[in-house]
Amino acid sequence: MSDEIVFYSNPRSRALIVHWMLEEVGAKYRTVTLDLQKGEQRQPDYLAINPMGKVPAIVHRGNVVTETPAIIAYLADAFPDAGLAPAVDDPARGPYYRWLFFGGSCFEPALLDKMMKRPPVEPAGMTGHGSYEDVLASLKTALTPGPYLLGERFSAADVYIGSELGWAIKFGAPGLDTEPVITDYVSRMASRPAFMRTIGQT
Repeated sequence: MSDEIVFYSNPRSRALIVHWMLEEVGAKYRTVTLDLQKGEQRQPDYLAINPMGKVPAIVHRGNVVTETPAIIAYLADAFPDAGLAPAVDDPARGPYYRWLFFGGSCFEPALLDKMMKRPPVEPAGMTGHGSYEDVLASLKTALTPGPYLLGERFSAADVYIGSELGWAIKFGAPGLDTEPVITDYVSRMASRPAFMRTIGQT
């Protein structure tokens, strides 16, 4: 069975995060770009891979993996020599999981609420992500010691959170571009060689 990863992508999607991760781990991969405007993600051959009709997705060693944080977690474990995930018995494994999944479960929904100007859910605390302000405060607290979410150790969690923060700043999310701890962090992520290779290929 080939060890090559088939990477289903569109450059204007979360696939960019997975692309960066593939470059970080040094995996051998082949990109299949789907034209979302033409609806190629809704064609039967792709729906057989991801019935949700979303990108990104990867196929590796006969296994299909979808959902961006799941793909990132999978790649970090599948390519341990890259050192992007603490070992299972490493005390840093818990914080690593925390921040790896914070993006999709807290930051994204809180950001969407803010950008769409949705009214707060009452009573407070009914949503799993809390408020946008609470989410930003948590991120600033985590990033203040620096330079990474796990202190001196860069991990797959930084690929995900760094990507999401960079995207949010680009699209004018409030309260981000005036926070040096966040903007400095995003700049560090953007200066990584693997990230720059990713941008150069899109």
